[in-house]
Amino acid sequence: MKQKPMTINVQGKTYLRIPVKTSILTPDDDMAEIAKTFCTPHLLPGDIVTVSESPLAITQGRAIPVSQIKVGFLASILWRFVANVKYGIGLRAPTSMQCAIDEVGSCRILLAAAAGALGKLVGRKGDFYRVAGMQAALVDAASTSPVPPYESCVIKGPLHPGKEAQRIADALGHEVAVMDINDIGGSWMIGGSRGIDAALLEAAMKDNPQGQGAELTPLCILREV
Repeated sequence: MKQKPMTINVQGKTYLRIPVKTSILTPDDDMAEIAKTFCTPHLLPGDIVTVSESPLAITQGRAIPVSQIKVGFLASILWRFVANVKYGIGLRAPTSMQCAIDEVGSCRILLAAAAGALGKLVGRKGDFYRVAGMQAALVDAASTSPVPPYESCVIKGPLHPGKEAQRIADALGHEVAVMDINDIGGSWMIGGSRGIDAALLEAAMKDNPQGQGAELTPLCILREV
């Protein structure tokens, strides 16, 4: 895989991105403690720490083995109507659709499906997820993660990402952002500590310097240079 440049220019300034390698995370881990252990030796005043959403979700016990997911009638129908996307399977699988239904409820998913169908009629994309909401959009289908044992798990989005970002920030003494990033330019801050600049973080991380494979780099340090 081609190495991503470690520096990027954003808002007229240059930032260094330092991916931080950790052990494989489990529900027994606490992300604040992981960040303290693996980031603290590298941190300088003014640094910002980003946390990838799926590893955070894993520490919250949100990785569900497909063998434990009972796919209902609604999920078995609706997944077929989800469009293919370049950045992953998303809800185009019965098990991930079922997890989305479990997260937001069948009524909301049905409303989202109706909105998505109407949107397609007028050439508009994204209405399904606008109605279904963030927790549905954050569901990662099995095989999204290449890291065992999570390659056979559906990973739901993390709970309370804003509160988690602040909790980790309090433990580190640095600003923290929880990020949802893909390899085709999608970069969203889904939770941040007080006063953090979401536009800066989204622009600085848009090329996914942490990678999308088995790098084991759920954390990244952002530093102005």
